[in-house]
Amino acid sequence: MNRSDRTARLAQSDIRAMTLACAKVNGINMSQGVCDTPVPEVVVQAAKDAMEQGRNIYSRYDGVPELRQAIALKLGAYNRISADPETDVTVSAGATGSFQATCMALLNPGDEVILFEPFYAYHIQAILAVEAIPRYVTMRAPEWNWDAEELERAITPKTKALVVNSPGNPSGKVFSRRELEQIAEIACRRDLMVITDEIYEYFVFDGRDHISMASLPNMAQRTITIGGYSKTFSITGWRIGYSVAEAGWAKAIGAMSDVLYVCAPTPLQYGVAAGIRDLPASFTRAGTGRCIYWTKPGSRACRAKRFLPAHKATDSSGFVLQRPMKILSRPVTASNNSPNPDYS
Repeated sequence: MNRSDRTARLAQSDIRAMTLACAKVNGINMSQGVCDTPVPEVVVQAAKDAMEQGRNIYSRYDGVPELRQAIALKLGAYNRISADPETDVTVSAGATGSFQATCMALLNPGDEVILFEPFYAYHIQAILAVEAIPRYVTMRAPEWNWDAEELERAITPKTKALVVNSPGNPSGKVFSRRELEQIAEIACRRDLMVITDEIYEYFVFDGRDHISMASLPNMAQRTITIGGYSKTFSITGWRIGYSVAEAGWAKAIGAMSDVLYVCAPTPLQYGVAAGIRDLPASFTRAGTGRCIYWTKPGSRACRAKRFLPAHKATDSSGFVLQRPMKILSRPVTASNNSPNPDYS
């Protein structure tokens, strides 16, 4: 019995492969977004309360009302995106699950999708899984600039969508308003959809702003915005993500998500809803969650970072390496406004 042809196009994520290799040699894992900050108590407590109150059965395929409403309010206040929680918001199994469901709803075999390179490995896997064809526009270090003419040349009659990941993984690229406007103009003129991955939306620094593509003129109807709280609340194992799109697209994405995952974990949805609703604005203000590796000169971490070609760009999305006042055995988190962590 042979495996499906589909498996020949797919491979284990480089992120997973690097994590396994790193564990074998007790290395420093810079490949996977492993959070070592505590989950906010309000998030944990709300999830526990939901379990104790018996909210352990299937939710609606697109998420519990409390979470969809909290996401819609956040989208309006932070992203400047107007979304109806009843028709436009779909909760799924993490942002990656939302991306996969989006690809299934949007793409047919042979459709082409343009990504900015370097790209997030799971985006490629999701595109290949639906037998679509990825095309690439190269971003160039150290600021990860790209050429609008190269983007124009990458578009063919088969092109269906563009993927914009900002802040970007793995580059740390934060797309400026001007860059997003350039992409928006091309998308409108060439009649393309835009899929945005904004999972790191709060991880912006050095005076930069996160701008959502769907907030730009004429883009709400042709943008599918994907986000989540895995990194923000340090709950990468909970698998709670979402997409927001025009109602017709949201219905199609929800149908695909239902087939793949049925629903996101119900009690955990209540935890995320409480975090969005009840945590103060200061929690997600720029600087919260900045990952600083405190280490000594000549250490493995320092030697590794010398090989990162764009550390100035990665600083803008929150990854820095500094020498501490005294050496710690593991990474810690510090506020952008408070560069010295608590060493106690």
